[in-house]
Amino acid sequence: MKKVITPMTITAADSNERTISGTIVTFEETGNASIGKVQFAKGSIEAQPVLLNLEHDRSRRIGKTLSMEQTDEKITATFKIAATTAGNDALVEAAEGLRDGFSVEVSFDEYETLKDGTVRILAGELTAVALTSEPAIRSARVSEVAATEEENSESAPVDTEETPQPTEGDEVEDTVKDASAAETVEAAQSVTAAVSSMGAFTTKPRIEITAAKYLENKIKASMGDENARQYVLAADNTTDNAGLVPTRQLSEVINGLSTTIRPSIDAISRGTLPDAGMTFEIPKITVAPTVAAVDEDAAFNETDQNSAFVSVTVKKFAGQQKFSVELLQRTSPLFYDELLRNMTAAMAKAQNAYVNAALISGATADGTTTSTYPTATELLGITSRGAASVYAATAGLANPFARNMIVSTGQWSNIMGLNDNGRPIYTATNPMNAGGAVAPTSLLGNVAGLNLYVDPTNAGDGDGTILIVNPDAYTWYEGTQYSLRAESTADGSITVGVYSFGAVATKIAAGAFKNNKA
Repeated sequence: MKKVITPMTITAADSNERTISGTIVTFEETGNASIGKVQFAKGSIEAQPVLLNLEHDRSRRIGKTLSMEQTDEKITATFKIAATTAGNDALVEAAEGLRDGFSVEVSFDEYETLKDGTVRILAGELTAVALTSEPAIRSARVSEVAATEEENSESAPVDTEETPQPTEGDEVEDTVKDASAAETVEAAQSVTAAVSSMGAFTTKPRIEITAAKYLENKIKASMGDENARQYVLAADNTTDNAGLVPTRQLSEVINGLSTTIRPSIDAISRGTLPDAGMTFEIPKITVAPTVAAVDEDAAFNETDQNSAFVSVTVKKFAGQQKFSVELLQRTSPLFYDELLRNMTAAMAKAQNAYVNAALISGATADGTTTSTYPTATELLGITSRGAASVYAATAGLANPFARNMIVSTGQWSNIMGLNDNGRPIYTATNPMNAGGAVAPTSLLGNVAGLNLYVDPTNAGDGDGTILIVNPDAYTWYEGTQYSLRAESTADGSITVGVYSFGAVATKIAAGAFKNNKA
């Protein structure tokens, strides 16, 4: 049984209904690539409900099939996206054109090889669909977005200028059980501008090299059989055939530097940025009226209510890259998309660092200090004193309780190591009297009843590396993210910039409490 992965089209994303729709399979279309051709026969795949994964990672499931429709030409599908952080990000990325391709996973064992080398799949089973960042063709992107922001939506759709971009072919995952009959469909680059409506596919036979098969194919090759000639060429000693065995470059990009997570922003409340101005004001009660028990015929208790405005400054977050037109037009199709992804990730990092600094600056601390990373007793002390401090400061809010904890990666590591006579306090699975749950595979957790957010902005154990927060005391106001592109005919350079506006409102500074390192 073989497995093929093929990117296709997303046609719509709706964040209110939490759905993403598009074409996942097109029948009877041949895709040309650098090392072969692939074709799905009509009806070779049957529509059936499957899960929607993120980038073919089965541990990152973000949705499931809502509906599928099959015709003689194609299969279209609509997926219901889960109300998780990853699901929310997927809806935004699909709407903004950052991750806007479908890729199907098909297991098959019935196929034929045509005279021109095309692998024609005759029968297969649809096992999964993935939301990917690299569709097979330039037109295989979101063509219709009905994305209305939900109450706490992170951002509005990006307003980007349409730019002709190169595209990617199929990405293939080898899940062959029988190596003697195995075939792998690999990633390959497609053409750039005038691309057809079907993505490029690539096939590369995995050869069983035996003396008998080599002799058989050698004879067939001498009689003009092209497939046999390719077998003999691949089976020959590659060191003696310079230039005949090319080195392939995959469409996969390794990037251990960029991330779009914003833990400090996720840990506070959200708001929509006003449509104009670089500052805005929020009224705040500074003196509340009072009521007291009084004697008969005594005067009423009276305290005048006073208010003032909290002034909030709007910040611009911006970055740009300048490169040659040759780099855009004559290099890998991955370049431009990867550049925009990394610039968006850099913006997210800058926004999160800005909010994290505002939280630390506004948070209060008491006189109890720790000389290094806190023990279990000291951590519970910080949590309990912080919860009481936050409650006293935000008692007038509808929900006056501390609900979130933001920690540095160093504090996260320390928390996972806290134990009771060797028994992990926060990483054990459902122990009696469990104090929470913290996992080395997740930046989210629970510590002493508080939602845990791990923020890589800080790494050590200094002041503010543990923050106890009432999310309603701080609000992040965010506007639409933009991108722009300018070309210079003088030197043939291209400048691409991304920018957005945002503001953090410190409504009640003491709504956050921080650790105090000695």
